[in-house]
Amino acid sequence: MTDALTYFSAKLALETDASDVYAAQKAGDDFVLVDVRGDEAWAQGRIRGAIHMPYREIAARAPREILPGTPVVVYCWSPGCNAGVKGALEFAKLGLPVREMIGGYEYWVREGQPTENDEGALPRVFDPQVMVVHAPVTG
Repeated sequence: MTDALTYFSAKLALETDASDVYAAQKAGDDFVLVDVRGDEAWAQGRIRGAIHMPYREIAARAPREILPGTPVVVYCWSPGCNAGVKGALEFAKLGLPVREMIGGYEYWVREGQPTENDEGALPRVFDPQVMVVHAPVTG
């Protein structure tokens, strides 16, 4: 029988989600948010405050660009993309504390969190399928 306490504690230590990452950004928590997708995906749109480091480049770049011991959160496209896991594995090999943002860029966007591209901020959209959207208060 799986020890649920051990399993879920470990899962929470290694994963986070878009809402928690956004709250951590707003709180000024010390971590580096890393977009591990390719160049075209990065150019299309990314999370405000993220750095771009495709997972294939982590082994070479991270030791020069991220201070030892700095917590890292990685993300890729969506729950259907395993580049986030590949990126997290590369950071773990380097001994950095790392978590994967489950849901990836897709759920960040669907929750209406801030995104940008090279031209600036992108429109925020709040998807009622993944979050509670409050109706405007009238009268």
